[in-house]
Amino acid sequence: MDTTIQQENIYDFVAIGVGPMNLGLACLTAPIAELEGVFLDKRASFDWHRGMMLEGTTLQIPFMADLVTLADPTSPFSFLNYLKEKGRIYSFYIRENFLVLREEYNRYCQWVVQQLSNIHFQTEVTNVSYDSEKEYYTVFAYCGKTAEHKVYKTKKLVLGTGTSPYIPDTCKGLQDHAAHSSTYLSVKEELQSKKSITVVGSGQSAAEIFYDLLQEVDSKGYALNWITRSNRFFPLEYSKLTLEMTSPEYVDYFYNLPSAKRDHLIKNQKHLYKGINQDLIGDIFDLIYTKQLSNTVKINLRTNSELKQATYDDALDRFYIEFHQIEEDKHYQHQTDVLILATGYGYRKPEFVEGIKDRIRWDEKGRYQVHRNYAIDHLGKDIFVQNAELHTHGFVTPDLGMACYRNSYIIKELTGTDYYPIERRIAFQQFGVNAEEEVQNKEWVE
Repeated sequence: MDTTIQQENIYDFVAIGVGPMNLGLACLTAPIAELEGVFLDKRASFDWHRGMMLEGTTLQIPFMADLVTLADPTSPFSFLNYLKEKGRIYSFYIRENFLVLREEYNRYCQWVVQQLSNIHFQTEVTNVSYDSEKEYYTVFAYCGKTAEHKVYKTKKLVLGTGTSPYIPDTCKGLQDHAAHSSTYLSVKEELQSKKSITVVGSGQSAAEIFYDLLQEVDSKGYALNWITRSNRFFPLEYSKLTLEMTSPEYVDYFYNLPSAKRDHLIKNQKHLYKGINQDLIGDIFDLIYTKQLSNTVKINLRTNSELKQATYDDALDRFYIEFHQIEEDKHYQHQTDVLILATGYGYRKPEFVEGIKDRIRWDEKGRYQVHRNYAIDHLGKDIFVQNAELHTHGFVTPDLGMACYRNSYIIKELTGTDYYPIERRIAFQQFGVNAEEEVQNKEWVE
């Protein structure tokens, strides 16, 4: 029989969702004695992007962008300390590669979870309410492991529920047949038994999947297609002055732009955070060149192709897809046995916020109107978000390299104390116009 457990104490904060962002918050708040918080997640355990744990793939950021180092280099939860405890630090040193293997990053995070007692998995938050007289939030959750309903009282909330696989509207009815990149490894063997495979998308995941399937395109005998709406297979821009845009100054600059300008920039900055590792692009080209020496492989890459309509024929076990060649303004049909949607992820408001929606600021498009300090409540002091502020804080939002900065900011808001010094200026360049240098009449004076 279901039971209800009421927590007697009032927490300083309850964090909902345990991805890398909130896991970093758990690490950085652990040594703060005056701050009591609890972390809840509905999943069975921490297992980051399991469907894309391709052997040898790495994060696109250096190891210093771990859960804690950029806020506290002395933290026992650092990636280097993990390596030391696992007896791998000299091997990592000899490897001479700053980029962390994706599988090793996942194991590092799992190692951190094991050391923190205030993280509770299999605990799904079902509703949140606010008591205006007593000034605390009540978080209702269900523990699948014990079949208990749990109630937590808290002064503040940190929402870190993350993003979900994005399925284009044109493919909404194909979920039972098409595969999303997030589940790739679990269905790879089945996909490779088909005669033709098509990957749709232009980012890192699409490139990794295409390259992985390219390895066996000749031995398995399938036709392999890669189709994208983008006008090219663009590399992730990783020059040093561009990297300065992942900075507090750029966040300030972006945040203070008009909403329409911010939306326009986000649409046109994908090469800054969704591009392909340049070495991988080279590897793909070289492998295609090698495979085509046999003249028996069927490989097709197409750009400027927007997916307009997709249907699945049950009888023929085949997809029929209509694409629009944007630059030529022509439509064409593409047939394939397998459709892999490497279409990325999008933020989806969790259902439990309905209970506190009147306390949240919303913009004209129904999105969180996020304060500069990452709070979304009207007063800007109670409800904070992780990786849900792309439209207000810019393309650095999902960047693991800026997670420590945001967590340092949130911790200061939670405690009123600057436990981890928050950098104000790190870039050599200037992004905006200072008030004292602005020309008010817009006319140059001779």
